[in-house]
Amino acid sequence: MQTEKEKMLAGEYYLANDETLVKERLECKRLLKQLNVDEYLMNENSRKVLNKLIPNAPDSLYIEPPFNCDYGYNISCGENVYFNVNCVVLDVMPVTLGSNVFCGPAVQIYTATHPLDAVARRSKENAKPVTIGDDCWIGGGSVICPGVKIGARYVIGAGSVVTKDIPDDSLAVGNPARVIRKLEVPLA
Repeated sequence: MQTEKEKMLAGEYYLANDETLVKERLECKRLLKQLNVDEYLMNENSRKVLNKLIPNAPDSLYIEPPFNCDYGYNISCGENVYFNVNCVVLDVMPVTLGSNVFCGPAVQIYTATHPLDAVARRSKENAKPVTIGDDCWIGGGSVICPGVKIGARYVIGAGSVVTKDIPDDSLAVGNPARVIRKLEVPLA
């Protein structure tokens, strides 16, 4: 029989108030307090906290506090990833960011979702992973919804709500975000 955590990571309906999951979220909150309150500036101590909070990230990950996430261990990224202030990553399932991804202030990335049926929503939730390619810029205040895959070298305009996949080399804006033009691919 699957544990609630195994169900969560498989994208199946699970019970979020499971003892193990609650304990892991509390540990995440303890680390977030250290990052967001005790240290607040990126330094040697905050780097140690960040390595515990997001163990699947290289040392080049840079976060401007405050930052919030659910678990931390479901976030992975390539080199040179930057989160500006007030970013939120609801990492119930994997959130994978490529290298050279820049998130403006208050960017929100969600994997958590809920049933549309009101009765089922009282006790169950599930999630869909989010994938973001290399060399991307997400404008401030943008929201990336569950299950979205975003290609490489794209730009998401500030305040956009991304509900569907975005292809490589695109500029997408709006609510819901739509591709308004292709971007030129650099020669080298």
